[in-house]
Amino acid sequence: MAAISNKRKSSSERTAHREEQGSANWELYLRRRSLIQQFLHSSLSLHYLQQQQDKVQLLKRCSFYLDIEPKHVNVRDQNHVMHRTEILQLIDRQRLQRMRKVGRTQTEIQLLLLTELLEQLQQGWEELSFYVKACDMLTFLSHWDVIRQKLSKLTGFMETLLSLEFPGKICVKHSLVSHADLTGTRPPSIRLSLYTKMPVVFDRKESFAHKNWARLKWFTENQESHVEKCELSFNLLTVGLEVGFGRTHQVSSNSCIVPDLKPGRSYEFTIRRVPERTLVFGEWRDTIILTTYTVPTFSH
Repeated sequence: MAAISNKRKSSSERTAHREEQGSANWELYLRRRSLIQQFLHSSLSLHYLQQQQDKVQLLKRCSFYLDIEPKHVNVRDQNHVMHRTEILQLIDRQRLQRMRKVGRTQTEIQLLLLTELLEQLQQGWEELSFYVKACDMLTFLSHWDVIRQKLSKLTGFMETLLSLEFPGKICVKHSLVSHADLTGTRPPSIRLSLYTKMPVVFDRKESFAHKNWARLKWFTENQESHVEKCELSFNLLTVGLEVGFGRTHQVSSNSCIVPDLKPGRSYEFTIRRVPERTLVFGEWRDTIILTTYTVPTFSH
């Protein structure tokens, strides 16, 4: 009888232990699952991913330029008189061109990395969501090391993404200024970095076509409007055998009237900034299609 009693007691203890262990596993599962859910709803939320996607898309439409410091230097002329001179006038054109190529390569790599990081974050969000929504307790706990590594990797991606959203410095290995232009003056210490200008876009509400002319208006996205030299182009979208034509001209304002258009025709207008010497990357051009009014015909 004592042996039977001991067996029952031992069986009861094992059952209680399994129940206690199961309860502990369940609590551990809930705690870890809640941790991942909080990460997906706050740090790596869908709202965050959309914000970062919008930022990267905006950055791809920006124009990237070399920022040269200092802007001006003091240089002695042939009579040993000091003059304040713009640094761009002293920089060798070929050396500046090489630095523009370096800046372009750096910008293209930056944009490519940002795109890849966003893809990794989106994929990571989907993977973690799968573990939270589709996996049972045992599967979730058995994959916890993988989940934790994924969590750590995604956190690192987010930090890298943040650091890449702003243009960086450019290493200057050689002097950009020819010593012959300095006339005994000590070569300046030149620092190069990249900066951006927001994309120029058409004002869709203020741009329209009339019978034989069109009015175009544009502005700088996400910034206050200010006068900047732009290049406006337009082309006639041909119909059938009609021969198309187009023109391009520079405008130093934020609006323009385009005359001498054909009635009842569609025109494609394009706006972009006029390239500057320090431009390294600027692929963006905004396009709008406007159709002129048809001249009414009257029957007698």
